[in-house]
Amino acid sequence: MATEIERKFLLASDDWRSLAHKATRIAQGYLNTDPARTVRVRIKGSQGFLTIKGKNEGIARAEFEYEVPLADAEAMLALCPNVLDKTRHLVEFGGFLWEIDEFHGDNAGLIVAEIELPAVDTTFAKPEWLGNEVSGDARYYNSALSNHPYTQWS
Repeated sequence: MATEIERKFLLASDDWRSLAHKATRIAQGYLNTDPARTVRVRIKGSQGFLTIKGKNEGIARAEFEYEVPLADAEAMLALCPNVLDKTRHLVEFGGFLWEIDEFHGDNAGLIVAEIELPAVDTTFAKPEWLGNEVSGDARYYNSALSNHPYTQWS
């Protein structure tokens, strides 16, 4: 079983932009948003993916991701009630790869940085552009943002 160990942060500044070396547009939707098991469809560039994630146990959870034909991903994405639109920027810092998601559409204005770790207790250097941690805040889960977009928060 694959395990995802991930921490998520807001950004304190735009200083990360000068360090970003790749940007990819992503469309993703959810066939199931039950917190115990989410099923995500994603088109990343010209590739399609189907991902099943288990319930969060702190910052870890089971994750299974499979590449699927682009046409299949497009058809499955059409079944999703709300599709997220974001650009993923990659930044290397302190020996880790940071994925910075800049959301568009109904989630415009939200930018989050994520780091995947090899173990729950892994320490890492925090860049100056990193803001508050929101790893345990369910509002920032992509599955939650698909149902309750950032622009609708009060």
